[in-house]
Amino acid sequence: MADAIAVIRLPNRFDFSHHKLFSQHTEEAFVRSELKSIEVDFSQVQYLDSSALGMLVLLARKASTQNVSVSIKGAQGTALDILMMANLNKLYSIK
Repeated sequence: MADAIAVIRLPNRFDFSHHKLFSQHTEEAFVRSELKSIEVDFSQVQYLDSSALGMLVLLARKASTQNVSVSIKGAQGTALDILMMANLNKLYSIK
C-alpha cells in the first residue's frame, strides 16, 4: 500500500515559523485510515530550535496513540547532534 507511509519534508530552518505548516501536514497524514508510518525528512534541515523539538515530541505522542510508527530520515550535522542531545532517538528511529 503506497499510502501506508506519509513523508513530511522539512525546510532548511525548522522553527516556530514552520509550526502551522508542520501541523497541517501531520493532520493530513493522520486522517488516512491506512497510515502505518510517518517519515520525517530532515535532509534539508540545517537549523532547528526548541519549538521544533516540541513539535517532534507532540508528533511522537500522537503517533503512539494511533499505532503509527515515526522515523527521522536524513538528519545530519548540527541538526542530528541536536536531535541526539535532546534524546529524540528514544522516541524516533533515526535513519
